[in-house]
Amino acid sequence: MGPGGIATIIAAASLFVIAVAIAYTVLRVSKFIDEAKTSLKAFTDDTTPLLTESTRTLELINGPLESFAKITKNVENVTTKVSEAATDFMDKGGRHIALRPEHTASVCRAFAQHRPTPPWKVWYSGPNFRYERPQAGRYRQFDQVGIEVLGVDDSQLDVEVIALGWDFYKAIGLSKVSLIVNSLGDAGDRGKYIEALGAYFKTHSDTLSEQALATLERNPLRVLDSKRPQDAAAIASAPTIGAFLSTDAAAHFAAVCAGLDSLDIPYVVNERLVRGLDYYQRTTFEFVSGSLDSAQNAVGGGGRYDGLVEDLGGPATPGIGFALGVDRTLLACDAEECFSYGFPVLDVFVIDTTGGSHAMSITHQLRQSGFTADRAFEARSMKSQMKSADRSGAKVAVIIGDTEAEESTCTVRNLSTSEQTTIPSTELQSYLESVLGPRQPRRHTP
Repeated sequence: MGPGGIATIIAAASLFVIAVAIAYTVLRVSKFIDEAKTSLKAFTDDTTPLLTESTRTLELINGPLESFAKITKNVENVTTKVSEAATDFMDKGGRHIALRPEHTASVCRAFAQHRPTPPWKVWYSGPNFRYERPQAGRYRQFDQVGIEVLGVDDSQLDVEVIALGWDFYKAIGLSKVSLIVNSLGDAGDRGKYIEALGAYFKTHSDTLSEQALATLERNPLRVLDSKRPQDAAAIASAPTIGAFLSTDAAAHFAAVCAGLDSLDIPYVVNERLVRGLDYYQRTTFEFVSGSLDSAQNAVGGGGRYDGLVEDLGGPATPGIGFALGVDRTLLACDAEECFSYGFPVLDVFVIDTTGGSHAMSITHQLRQSGFTADRAFEARSMKSQMKSADRSGAKVAVIIGDTEAEESTCTVRNLSTSEQTTIPSTELQSYLESVLGPRQPRRHTP
């Protein structure tokens, strides 16, 4: 066999080896892909529901954007006022969406979808949006902090929720906040009352304002919200809910009042209190501030909404909640001067005539140890830095000059008495604590 034949055999053998290697590689890659698909599918099947449920729950409660239909569907009759005031628009995708007008419905939708074990206690905070006429204490964007409890029908829970709100307002120093309570009865009681109100207001239609007449056609209950002088006389003589309460609803409300009495929480029963939302049943309450304009003086409130979860497609579930209006609460705090404002009291002013490096390290060390400290910059003269120390309002000055730097000491000067002493730098913190009082070192959370 000649050289050409040998070369042909070698080439064929090489091609065969290459083909086998490629085939083996393809098989291994194919097997790896199949295994990866199986593993990925298993991972997805296991985790996707968890991720979806968790994410969706947070979106339902905290998401400021929602489908407009979710605000009006199934609850159109019980959230009329909210749906009318909703800030809605069409997005670039042609979807009809709205900014969240309140939190309670979102919490109830989350409960209806995920069915957590009751009692389910949640809290929330965030902005809400309503397309209303802006005025003092009423904004188109307002912040709320609130709580909700679902799954418990107990008058003592009503008392607990109200007490939480009452204790909060007292804790922040508001002394002119009062509590108003009422009962809107059960669904049947409410229906009878609304029917009686409608009949009554129609007999007084000649005295009502145009706005009240328009409201009367939609929901007679909402006429009681009118603050217009023209409507005051008719509202004052209107029927009250108390005469329409069922035995169970009356007993529930009596138990709530008794619970408040036992906790020494003062309250006023106002049978015209209906709150701004239309889904409330039984207990309703409101905290009002005597330091704000009477037209916008509600700083927080809430009540029972035992039928809302069911209206949103969930099981029949009792619920009660409370939300405080952050904006109005702060206005009330300002009116009562609950918080003092001003410059913080400075403990130490560090003076360094050696270039500033000592001032940097000492100031940082003192701040970490819990002292309030400041210093001068730009390598200014001793005289200039002392003037800054006097203007700062600090209690003491820590002075580092050439001598102190060489001897690892520092001079502590009382800026009120001008008395001063020189101590080792290692004893600075303990000495300042003996003069200014103990401090709590700053804690760093990793």
